[in-house]
Amino acid sequence: MKTTLFGSSSLAGSRLAYGCWRIAGSWDPAEVNADSRARGRQAVLTAVESGYTVFDHADIYCDGEAEKLFGQVLKEVSGLRERVVLCTKCGIRKPGDPKPSSPHRYDFSADYIVRSCEGSLRRLGVECIEVYQLHRPDYLMDPEEVALAFSRLRQDGKAREFGVSNFRPAQLDALRRACPMPLVVHQVEISLAQLDRFEDGTLDQCLARRITPMAWSPLGAGTLGDGPRKLLPSQEGYRTDEVTAALDLVAKSHAVPRIAVALAWLLRHPARIMPILGSTNPANIRAAAKADGMDLSREEWYQLLRAARGQPLA
Repeated sequence: MKTTLFGSSSLAGSRLAYGCWRIAGSWDPAEVNADSRARGRQAVLTAVESGYTVFDHADIYCDGEAEKLFGQVLKEVSGLRERVVLCTKCGIRKPGDPKPSSPHRYDFSADYIVRSCEGSLRRLGVECIEVYQLHRPDYLMDPEEVALAFSRLRQDGKAREFGVSNFRPAQLDALRRACPMPLVVHQVEISLAQLDRFEDGTLDQCLARRITPMAWSPLGAGTLGDGPRKLLPSQEGYRTDEVTAALDLVAKSHAVPRIAVALAWLLRHPARIMPILGSTNPANIRAAAKADGMDLSREEWYQLLRAARGQPLA
Protein backbone atom coordinates (compact mmCIF):
# COMPACT_ATOMS: atom_id res chain seq x y z
CA MET A 1 0.00 0.00 0.00
CA LYS A 2 1.26 3.49 -0.83
CA THR A 3 2.11 5.81 2.03
CA THR A 4 1.22 9.39 2.93
CA LEU A 5 2.57 11.94 5.38
CA PHE A 6 0.65 12.99 8.47
CA GLY A 7 0.00 16.69 8.01
CA SER A 8 3.16 18.77 7.87
CA SER A 9 5.20 16.20 9.84
CA SER A 10 7.75 13.68 8.58
CA LEU A 11 5.65 10.79 9.95
CA ALA A 12 4.39 8.50 7.17
CA GLY A 13 1.85 5.69 7.12
CA SER A 14 -0.48 3.76 4.82
CA ARG A 15 -3.14 5.74 2.95
CA LEU A 16 -5.81 3.60 4.61
CA ALA A 17 -5.93 3.20 8.38
CA TYR A 18 -7.35 0.28 10.31
CA GLY A 19 -9.75 1.24 13.11
CA CYS A 20 -9.52 -0.97 16.20
CA TRP A 21 -12.74 -0.01 17.98
CA ARG A 22 -14.35 -3.42 17.31
CA ILE A 23 -11.40 -5.78 17.74
CA ALA A 24 -12.35 -6.75 21.32
CA GLY A 25 -15.73 -7.90 19.98
CA SER A 26 -17.89 -5.73 22.24
CA TRP A 27 -18.22 -2.39 24.00
CA ASP A 28 -18.60 -4.31 27.31
CA PRO A 29 -15.35 -5.72 28.78
CA ALA A 30 -17.38 -8.41 30.54
CA GLU A 31 -18.34 -9.85 27.15
CA VAL A 32 -14.78 -10.21 25.88
CA ASN A 33 -13.72 -13.86 25.71
CA ALA A 34 -11.15 -16.12 24.07
CA ASP A 35 -13.16 -16.39 20.84
CA SER A 36 -13.65 -12.63 20.47
CA ARG A 37 -9.97 -12.04 21.18
CA ALA A 38 -9.00 -14.59 18.53
CA ARG A 39 -11.24 -12.90 15.95
CA GLY A 40 -9.79 -9.50 16.83
CA ARG A 41 -6.25 -10.80 16.59
CA GLN A 42 -7.00 -12.28 13.16
CA ALA A 43 -8.49 -8.97 11.99
CA VAL A 44 -5.35 -7.10 13.03
CA LEU A 45 -3.07 -9.63 11.35
CA THR A 46 -5.16 -9.53 8.17
CA ALA A 47 -4.85 -5.74 8.13
CA VAL A 48 -1.08 -5.97 8.52
CA GLU A 49 -0.85 -8.56 5.73
CA SER A 50 -3.01 -6.33 3.50
CA GLY A 51 -0.66 -3.37 3.85
CA TYR A 52 -2.26 -1.24 6.56
CA THR A 53 0.39 0.33 8.79
CA VAL A 54 -1.77 2.95 10.59
CA PHE A 55 -3.86 1.61 13.47
CA ASP A 56 -6.41 3.85 15.17
CA HIS A 57 -7.48 3.41 18.81
CA ALA A 58 -9.18 5.26 21.65
CA ASP A 59 -8.99 4.65 25.36
CA ILE A 60 -12.78 4.18 25.56
CA TYR A 61 -12.93 1.34 23.04
CA CYS A 62 -14.24 -1.48 25.24
CA ASP A 63 -12.83 0.42 28.23
CA GLY A 64 -9.25 -0.15 27.07
CA GLU A 65 -9.64 -3.81 26.12
CA ALA A 66 -9.04 -3.02 22.43
CA GLU A 67 -5.71 -1.36 23.26
CA LYS A 68 -4.75 -4.31 25.48
CA LEU A 69 -5.53 -6.81 22.73
CA PHE A 70 -3.50 -4.86 20.19
CA GLY A 71 -0.64 -4.64 22.68
CA GLN A 72 -0.66 -8.42 22.98
CA VAL A 73 -0.43 -8.75 19.20
CA LEU A 74 2.50 -6.33 19.16
CA LYS A 75 4.22 -8.47 21.76
CA GLU A 76 3.58 -11.74 19.92
CA VAL A 77 4.55 -10.70 16.38
CA SER A 78 8.26 -10.07 16.03
CA GLY A 79 9.14 -6.72 14.45
CA LEU A 80 5.54 -5.52 14.21
CA ARG A 81 6.04 -2.50 16.47
CA GLU A 82 8.59 -1.04 14.06
CA ARG A 83 6.17 -1.44 11.14
CA VAL A 84 3.08 0.31 12.52
CA VAL A 85 1.95 3.83 13.34
CA LEU A 86 -0.12 3.92 16.53
CA CYS A 87 -2.86 6.51 16.89
CA THR A 88 -5.10 6.79 19.93
CA LYS A 89 -7.49 9.28 21.52
CA CYS A 90 -8.53 10.54 24.94
CA GLY A 91 -10.93 12.98 26.56
CA ILE A 92 -14.24 11.10 26.96
CA ARG A 93 -15.11 10.20 30.55
CA LYS A 94 -17.93 7.75 31.16
CA PRO A 95 -20.59 8.07 33.87
CA GLY A 96 -19.36 7.01 37.30
CA ASP A 97 -15.74 8.07 36.70
CA PRO A 98 -14.36 8.65 39.28
CA LYS A 99 -17.44 8.84 41.55
CA PRO A 100 -20.87 7.19 41.15
CA SER A 101 -22.42 10.64 40.72
CA SER A 102 -19.99 11.74 37.99
CA PRO A 103 -21.76 12.40 34.64
CA HIS A 104 -20.74 11.46 31.12
CA ARG A 105 -18.50 14.32 30.04
CA TYR A 106 -15.39 15.46 28.19
CA ASP A 107 -12.17 16.35 29.97
CA PHE A 108 -9.22 18.18 28.41
CA SER A 109 -7.58 19.15 31.69
CA ALA A 110 -3.81 18.77 31.46
CA ASP A 111 -3.56 16.14 34.20
CA TYR A 112 -6.27 14.02 32.61
CA ILE A 113 -4.69 14.18 29.14
CA VAL A 114 -1.30 13.12 30.50
CA ARG A 115 -2.77 10.40 32.71
CA SER A 116 -4.86 9.07 29.82
CA CYS A 117 -1.83 8.89 27.53
CA GLU A 118 0.14 7.00 30.16
CA GLY A 119 -2.75 4.53 30.50
CA SER A 120 -2.81 3.92 26.75
CA LEU A 121 0.96 3.41 26.72
CA ARG A 122 0.63 0.73 29.42
CA ARG A 123 -2.20 -1.07 27.65
CA LEU A 124 -0.45 -0.99 24.27
CA GLY A 125 2.86 -1.97 25.83
CA VAL A 126 4.82 0.76 24.05
CA GLU A 127 6.93 3.73 25.05
CA CYS A 128 5.56 6.27 22.56
CA ILE A 129 2.33 6.87 20.66
CA GLU A 130 2.90 8.27 17.17
CA VAL A 131 -0.30 10.36 16.96
CA TYR A 132 -2.21 11.36 20.11
CA GLN A 133 -5.62 12.97 19.65
CA LEU A 134 -8.41 14.64 21.61
CA HIS A 135 -11.56 12.59 21.01
CA ARG A 136 -14.51 15.00 21.24
CA PRO A 137 -14.51 18.73 22.03
CA ASP A 138 -14.56 19.66 25.70
CA TYR A 139 -16.82 22.69 26.23
CA LEU A 140 -14.42 23.78 28.97
CA MET A 141 -11.29 23.40 26.84
CA ASP A 142 -8.52 25.85 27.68
CA PRO A 143 -6.21 25.78 24.64
CA GLU A 144 -3.22 26.92 26.69
CA GLU A 145 -3.73 24.07 29.16
CA VAL A 146 -3.98 21.52 26.35
CA ALA A 147 -0.82 22.94 24.80
CA LEU A 148 1.01 22.44 28.10
CA ALA A 149 -0.13 18.81 28.25
CA PHE A 150 0.93 18.15 24.66
CA SER A 151 4.32 19.78 25.27
CA ARG A 152 4.88 17.67 28.35
CA LEU A 153 4.01 14.45 26.53
CA ARG A 154 6.32 15.30 23.63
CA GLN A 155 9.17 16.35 25.93
CA ASP A 156 8.84 13.10 27.89
CA GLY A 157 8.87 11.05 24.68
CA LYS A 158 5.38 9.66 25.28
CA ALA A 159 3.75 11.09 22.14
CA ARG A 160 5.30 12.23 18.87
CA GLU A 161 2.54 14.10 16.99
CA PHE A 162 -0.88 15.46 17.98
CA GLY A 163 -4.31 16.02 16.57
CA VAL A 164 -8.02 16.27 17.29
CA SER A 165 -11.26 14.54 16.44
CA ASN A 166 -14.77 15.88 15.77
CA PHE A 167 -13.81 19.55 16.26
CA ARG A 168 -15.39 22.52 14.55
CA PRO A 169 -12.94 24.54 12.42
CA ALA A 170 -12.98 27.44 14.91
CA GLN A 171 -12.17 25.11 17.81
CA LEU A 172 -9.27 23.64 15.88
CA ASP A 173 -7.91 27.09 15.05
CA ALA A 174 -8.10 28.14 18.71
CA LEU A 175 -6.03 25.12 19.72
CA ARG A 176 -3.60 25.53 16.83
CA ARG A 177 -2.80 29.07 17.92
CA ALA A 178 -1.96 27.90 21.45
CA CYS A 179 0.14 24.85 20.55
CA PRO A 180 3.87 25.19 19.91
CA MET A 181 3.73 22.14 17.63
CA PRO A 182 1.56 21.63 14.53
CA LEU A 183 -1.61 19.59 14.80
CA VAL A 184 -1.23 16.94 12.12
CA VAL A 185 -4.62 15.17 11.99
CA HIS A 186 -8.32 15.91 12.36
CA GLN A 187 -10.49 12.81 12.62
CA VAL A 188 -14.09 13.38 11.50
CA GLU A 189 -16.92 11.45 9.89
CA ILE A 190 -16.67 11.66 6.09
CA SER A 191 -18.28 9.39 3.52
CA LEU A 192 -20.66 9.33 0.58
CA ALA A 193 -23.36 9.01 3.24
CA GLN A 194 -22.10 12.01 5.24
CA LEU A 195 -21.05 15.01 3.15
CA ASP A 196 -21.14 17.77 5.78
CA ARG A 197 -17.35 18.09 6.01
CA PHE A 198 -17.29 19.21 2.36
CA GLU A 199 -19.59 22.13 3.20
CA ASP A 200 -18.70 23.27 6.74
CA GLY A 201 -15.10 24.35 6.12
CA THR A 202 -13.45 21.31 7.72
CA LEU A 203 -11.79 19.94 4.59
CA ASP A 204 -10.93 23.44 3.37
CA GLN A 205 -9.15 24.07 6.67
CA CYS A 206 -7.30 20.75 6.49
CA LEU A 207 -6.14 21.53 2.96
CA ALA A 208 -5.03 25.07 3.83
CA ARG A 209 -3.30 24.13 7.11
CA ARG A 210 -1.76 20.85 5.93
CA ILE A 211 -3.73 18.77 8.40
CA THR A 212 -4.56 15.17 7.47
CA PRO A 213 -8.29 14.42 7.66
CA MET A 214 -8.84 10.93 9.04
CA ALA A 215 -12.30 9.73 8.01
CA TRP A 216 -14.16 7.63 10.54
CA SER A 217 -17.13 5.58 9.33
CA PRO A 218 -15.99 6.01 5.70
CA LEU A 219 -18.54 3.41 4.59
CA GLY A 220 -21.45 5.13 6.31
CA ALA A 221 -21.66 2.55 9.12
CA GLY A 222 -22.00 -0.19 6.51
CA THR A 223 -24.72 1.52 4.46
CA LEU A 224 -22.31 1.79 1.50
CA GLY A 225 -21.33 -1.88 1.67
CA ASP A 226 -23.33 -5.06 1.43
CA GLY A 227 -22.70 -6.49 4.90
CA PRO A 228 -24.15 -5.80 8.37
CA ARG A 229 -24.96 -2.22 9.33
CA LYS A 230 -24.00 -0.82 12.74
CA LEU A 231 -25.41 2.69 12.82
CA LEU A 232 -24.94 5.28 15.53
CA PRO A 233 -28.03 7.30 16.47
CA SER A 234 -26.72 10.19 14.33
CA GLN A 235 -26.59 7.86 11.31
CA GLU A 236 -30.11 6.45 11.47
CA GLY A 237 -31.35 8.71 8.68
CA TYR A 238 -28.79 7.64 6.08
CA ARG A 239 -30.42 6.73 2.77
CA THR A 240 -27.89 5.36 0.33
CA ASP A 241 -29.77 3.33 -2.30
CA GLU A 242 -29.00 5.80 -5.10
CA VAL A 243 -25.31 6.11 -4.27
CA THR A 244 -24.79 2.34 -3.82
CA ALA A 245 -26.27 1.82 -7.29
CA ALA A 246 -23.81 4.38 -8.66
CA LEU A 247 -20.97 2.72 -6.75
CA ASP A 248 -21.86 -0.62 -8.29
CA LEU A 249 -21.57 0.83 -11.80
CA VAL A 250 -18.11 2.24 -11.12
CA ALA A 251 -17.05 -0.94 -9.31
CA LYS A 252 -18.05 -3.05 -12.30
CA SER A 253 -16.05 -0.87 -14.68
CA HIS A 254 -12.93 -1.16 -12.49
CA ALA A 255 -13.51 -4.83 -11.53
CA VAL A 256 -13.24 -4.07 -7.81
CA PRO A 257 -15.60 -4.42 -4.81
CA ARG A 258 -18.07 -1.63 -4.09
CA ILE A 259 -16.40 -0.68 -0.81
CA ALA A 260 -13.09 -0.11 -2.59
CA VAL A 261 -14.76 2.50 -4.80
CA ALA A 262 -16.35 4.24 -1.80
CA LEU A 263 -12.94 4.50 -0.15
CA ALA A 264 -11.16 5.49 -3.36
CA TRP A 265 -13.65 8.36 -3.65
CA LEU A 266 -12.28 9.73 -0.37
CA LEU A 267 -8.67 9.11 -1.35
CA ARG A 268 -9.19 11.19 -4.52
CA HIS A 269 -9.65 14.42 -2.52
CA PRO A 270 -6.60 16.75 -2.50
CA ALA A 271 -6.72 17.12 1.30
CA ARG A 272 -5.32 13.54 1.42
CA ILE A 273 -8.18 12.03 3.37
CA MET A 274 -7.15 8.87 5.25
CA PRO A 275 -10.17 6.53 5.55
CA ILE A 276 -10.32 4.41 8.72
CA LEU A 277 -11.73 0.96 7.99
CA GLY A 278 -13.50 -0.54 11.01
CA SER A 279 -14.60 -3.97 9.78
CA THR A 280 -13.28 -7.09 11.52
CA ASN A 281 -14.25 -9.28 8.54
CA PRO A 282 -11.01 -10.42 6.86
CA ALA A 283 -12.65 -10.41 3.42
CA ASN A 284 -13.74 -6.78 3.85
CA ILE A 285 -10.31 -5.77 5.16
CA ARG A 286 -8.69 -7.19 2.03
CA ALA A 287 -11.35 -5.79 -0.30
CA ALA A 288 -11.01 -2.29 1.14
CA ALA A 289 -7.25 -2.34 0.52
CA LYS A 290 -7.96 -2.44 -3.23
CA ALA A 291 -8.95 1.24 -2.98
CA ASP A 292 -5.26 2.13 -2.77
CA GLY A 293 -4.68 1.00 -6.34
CA MET A 294 -7.64 2.88 -7.84
CA ASP A 295 -7.55 6.18 -9.68
CA LEU A 296 -11.06 7.58 -10.09
CA SER A 297 -11.54 10.13 -12.84
CA ARG A 298 -12.97 13.54 -12.05
CA GLU A 299 -16.10 12.52 -13.93
CA GLU A 300 -16.54 9.37 -11.84
CA TRP A 301 -15.96 11.33 -8.64
CA TYR A 302 -18.68 13.83 -9.50
CA GLN A 303 -21.07 11.09 -10.62
CA LEU A 304 -20.80 9.59 -7.15
CA LEU A 305 -21.16 12.99 -5.48
CA ARG A 306 -24.29 13.66 -7.50
CA ALA A 307 -25.78 10.31 -6.44
CA ALA A 308 -24.86 10.93 -2.79
CA ARG A 309 -26.48 14.38 -2.83
CA GLY A 310 -29.63 13.06 -4.44
CA GLN A 311 -29.86 16.21 -6.54
CA PRO A 312 -27.80 18.06 -9.15
CA LEU A 313 -25.18 20.59 -8.19
CA ALA A 314 -26.43 24.19 -8.21
